[in-house]
Amino acid sequence: MLLASMIDKMYGFFTSGGVFMIPLVICSLVALTYILERGLSLRRSLVIQEDLLRAIDVMPIGGSISEIEKLSYMRSTSLARLVCKCLDHIPWSKAENMESLQTSARAEAMLLERGLVILEICVGIGPLLGLLGTVSGLIFIFQGVGNSGGITEGIVIAKGISEALNATVAGLVIAIPSLIAHSYYSKKVEVMMAELESACMDLLIKIYMKNGSES
Repeated sequence: MLLASMIDKMYGFFTSGGVFMIPLVICSLVALTYILERGLSLRRSLVIQEDLLRAIDVMPIGGSISEIEKLSYMRSTSLARLVCKCLDHIPWSKAENMESLQTSARAEAMLLERGLVILEICVGIGPLLGLLGTVSGLIFIFQGVGNSGGITEGIVIAKGISEALNATVAGLVIAIPSLIAHSYYSKKVEVMMAELESACMDLLIKIYMKNGSES
């Protein structure tokens, strides 16, 4: 009974919001989809392989890279893919390998940031669509008041105000969670990329340094 009542209220909210509720609903579904998708894709276990990170940390300068190679072989995480790039380019000079690493790191960052631009768009267009709904509701009020009699004038005003406010609320409800998610995920990507680059640079230094001097 309670669920049916909530569904009826939500249905009434959307139907009374006017035609602009349709793009607002679509926008909300898109935002929710990308919030969930990024939340799943940016799990630490899918980006930074903890056993590989520990292996890099404990590897001595000039030590064997066999364990590193074995752990990174499947390339299932961003860290593994970057480490594989470093290992593949060992015959290169240190400077060339570092430059290649930076290029690969930028590509990984783009993969991690995929979808965040959609959330940024939702942050912008949600309130704008809500504003359009508000303006539409006000237009409905002014047109209706001029064409209606005194008895129905109050009904027209109430309907127009409802349309205006519901659209505004819907736009803000979309924008606020999208903004929070975009800011959170952007910072998470920034922190993880810094950790990835730090680990790979540490690996390169240990590979190219022996007995405290560059090979």
